[in-house]
Amino acid sequence: MSQVRVRFAPSPTGFLHIGGVRTALFNWLYARQQKGVFVLRIEDTDQSRSTDESIQAIIEGLKWVGLDWDEGPFRQTERMDLYRSHALSLLEKGRAYWCVCKAEELEARRKEAEAKGLSPRYDGRCRSLGITNPAGEAALRFKAPQEGQTVVDDLIKGRIVFDNAVLDDLIILRSNGYPTYNFSVVVDDALMHITHVVRGDDHLTNTPRQVPIFEALGFPVPRFGHLPMILGSDKARLSKRHGATSIMAYKEMGYLPDAMVNYLVRLGWSHGDQEVFTRQELIEKFSWDHVQKSAAVFNPEKLLWMNAEYIKTTEPGRIVRELVPLLERAGLGDEVRTASADWLAQLVVLVRERAKTLTDMVMWVTPYFGQTAAYDEESVKKFLTPAMAPILSRLLARFEAISGFSKAEWEESFKRLADEEGLKMGQLAQPVRVALTGRAASPGLFEVMEVLGRDRTLFRLRKGIERASGA
Repeated sequence: MSQVRVRFAPSPTGFLHIGGVRTALFNWLYARQQKGVFVLRIEDTDQSRSTDESIQAIIEGLKWVGLDWDEGPFRQTERMDLYRSHALSLLEKGRAYWCVCKAEELEARRKEAEAKGLSPRYDGRCRSLGITNPAGEAALRFKAPQEGQTVVDDLIKGRIVFDNAVLDDLIILRSNGYPTYNFSVVVDDALMHITHVVRGDDHLTNTPRQVPIFEALGFPVPRFGHLPMILGSDKARLSKRHGATSIMAYKEMGYLPDAMVNYLVRLGWSHGDQEVFTRQELIEKFSWDHVQKSAAVFNPEKLLWMNAEYIKTTEPGRIVRELVPLLERAGLGDEVRTASADWLAQLVVLVRERAKTLTDMVMWVTPYFGQTAAYDEESVKKFLTPAMAPILSRLLARFEAISGFSKAEWEESFKRLADEEGLKMGQLAQPVRVALTGRAASPGLFEVMEVLGRDRTLFRLRKGIERASGA
């Protein structure tokens, strides 16, 4: 059996859509499982819509989710001579012909056919004219088979039979010399020796048009697979009105790349009841047999749950690498640059149970940067009262008497003072929490002290006493 070769071939007309990422992901998993080749090809022949910015967005998106390619990226605009030479070879074989019909004539015939309830396909009037040297503008059309059937054994949908009688003679080379999508795709897949073409099922109607072109050019026909669409909660095709659809938007919102991969692969594929997979498990367990035939519904809540699971279980250092750009964007760049990697990892461990996204985490870790805490005035008013000032002063004195920071010693000292003052733990903990973090909610109080360290804990406690006493 020949080596498996698959491709991801996006058009650079906008951002990288999460549906495109899922298509790339399924191809990538199959290539890695079969020790095959994953090719990246940029289909940029639509000059009116393709942009270099979109190409860069595609590359950045794939890199962010860790889908590395073995060959490419190839650009179709750099391969124009290949398309023209293969189109003209079909002309020489009698499998293509020049069409001199004007655009306005074709439009008029299309409307006439529709008015009569007929198919609006090209009526083939130039097919038998034998035009060899067309004067003026002319397009090259493929002579599609008019009898028989085209049969596709789809990797996902199973056996599909298309009646050739409904095919029209599609243009393969426009009058401006540019190839059409259906033709350039065939030439590329053939010359790149693609063995499996797996794409969205919005391309299913293109397949019976492309198979005869492979055959006419004398190339092997690859196996085809068509992935069902991703739908929004209202069962309409996923779009911006359902929320973010760009993969990089999820990076900006604080999602982890591994969580996105895990969620997208489960959006249309399953392996028993397992929900969370390592990248290696996905490679080992992936199969086309378990890709569902029906459309998948995008569930933002399920994605959020998946992301929270990954935040809890991912190695803290990896979280830090994803978190740092968001901290810099939040204006904490100077503090981040002076902090050690170990301290940042400690900070991640402190708050990760409370954060569902990295943007949540930015909010939770912000109080631990800098010498002083930014106070929430409502919390100050409620907990840093004048009555608490002398009690907090006694706590400060006891902490200062303990050299270094020992979580056990500080906690024991804290509990003894609460008992002596006749206070419940929470009655003393809340004012201390506000003094240390500026907020009434935080992780465990002594874990907070551990992250702040002895000096900053004592400094912030002094500042809290000043606020409580009205100084």
